[in-house]
Amino acid sequence: MLTLCPVFVLPRHKEDVVCLHQDDVWCLENARRGRSGRLVAHVGRHRRTADADIYFIANTSNQRQQVGATFRIDGRRAEWWDPISGRVSPLETTAGAVRKADVVFEAAPEKMDLKRQIFAEIEAHAPETAILASNTSVMPITEIMRDLRLKNRALGTHWWNPPHIIPLVEVIRTEWTDTKSMDAMVDLLEGAGKTPVRVEQDVPGFIGNRLQHALWREAISLVEKGICDAESVDTVIKSCFGRRLSVLGPLENADLVGTDLTLDIHNTVLADLESRQGPSPYLEKLVADGKLGMKSGEGFRKWTPEQADKVRNRVTTHLRKLEGILDD
Repeated sequence: MLTLCPVFVLPRHKEDVVCLHQDDVWCLENARRGRSGRLVAHVGRHRRTADADIYFIANTSNQRQQVGATFRIDGRRAEWWDPISGRVSPLETTAGAVRKADVVFEAAPEKMDLKRQIFAEIEAHAPETAILASNTSVMPITEIMRDLRLKNRALGTHWWNPPHIIPLVEVIRTEWTDTKSMDAMVDLLEGAGKTPVRVEQDVPGFIGNRLQHALWREAISLVEKGICDAESVDTVIKSCFGRRLSVLGPLENADLVGTDLTLDIHNTVLADLESRQGPSPYLEKLVADGKLGMKSGEGFRKWTPEQADKVRNRVTTHLRKLEGILDD
């Protein structure tokens, strides 16, 4: 089933914090920074005019969805355009949007005070049975939720970018989260076609970013120590074990080759791996020198705008093809 697309419009009016809370459609957008997440079996299109940012959103699942979402926009007030009736209506404030919500996802910018402020308002108006979820890449969920009165129904949901292509959502338990809330969130995400993974302790970076940045730390160290250049690091990963990571996880691989061989390799190599407890001075100098990566034209490697666009397009194309392959 493809629900007829309603239109979500952000005219350039006053600053506000708004929420979407519709039965069949929703979009989550950080308009100021241009970062978006299309969640829970929904697809969308973004068009920009001189007066507004316009989002066409549709529910592509075969069931109705009821979700609350909170996000911050600057200099705008959202409107909802109904494609059937043609009626234009302002979207509700936080209080109105969450009043009957079963689940509320927050995806505000990575600012602790802002997230706490949003959840204080949500808790004041949402039903006591509503599950409250914060979307963040690395911020401690426990710290975000610490001031809530009913902490047992609060948890984290880390959606990976781009969320309409990457299936994983990490579901993070705090010291207060009850099993009922965890189970309900996992069931909701599975029903929406996502791949939820339970994170049973609220540790920095959860699972995915801890693994990812352990690799990045060693990659930076290899360049910093002059063992190879940045392009060589990327070539080795893309042309070697990176090719099998989508179908063979690291612990699957260890079992495949044998835990005995894995132990022998670790006895030889682990003592020599980078173990610095903090960012690399090499990385810190790149940032201090304004070498911020593709957006500045140089980071670990030099980039023209054309080269940067080629990389972005290659990643999107690869992920879409991979989605079809892994679904077979």
